[in-house]
Amino acid sequence: MLVFRTLVFLLMVAGLLSFAVYLATGEARWRRLGLLIVRWTVIAALGFFAVLLLQRLALVL
Repeated sequence: MLVFRTLVFLLMVAGLLSFAVYLATGEARWRRLGLLIVRWTVIAALGFFAVLLLQRLALVL
């Protein structure tokens, strides 16, 4: 559980830093990198919630 939380947190920080660098420099590659990181953050968050759901289901069954 801690691994998923840490991964999602680090991905969010990396995405925010990429967008901050994009705002500072105006280079489009930082924006693309930020969007890519946000996409992977959403995927990681969905995986986190899937694990939570499976744990709850295992307790019920």
